[in-house]
Amino acid sequence: MWIPVATLEQFENGRLVVKVQGEKTPVLLLYTGEEVFAISDICTHDKNPLSDGPIEGDTIQCTRHGARFNLRTGKATLPAPRPVKAYKAKLEEGQVWLEV
Repeated sequence: MWIPVATLEQFENGRLVVKVQGEKTPVLLLYTGEEVFAISDICTHDKNPLSDGPIEGDTIQCTRHGARFNLRTGKATLPAPRPVKAYKAKLEEGQVWLEV
């Protein structure tokens, strides 16, 4: 099921953290100007928010210990022990939708 979670006007510097009903952790939305990504905003290594991490290509890096997470799949690199949840996201007429 696809649900609306935000509008592009709410983004700041291409980023927005939202609470999605039924999800335990906040969801980080990233807009690259062409595509929207959505992943859980909590590093699986030490629970640090990912929302302030640098983005390189299709990965985001945790600012605390350097774990990286793929924005498409959630796949993690050490020291993160497991991936973050990645959501299917789409943009339609300025509205961001997530599949939950």
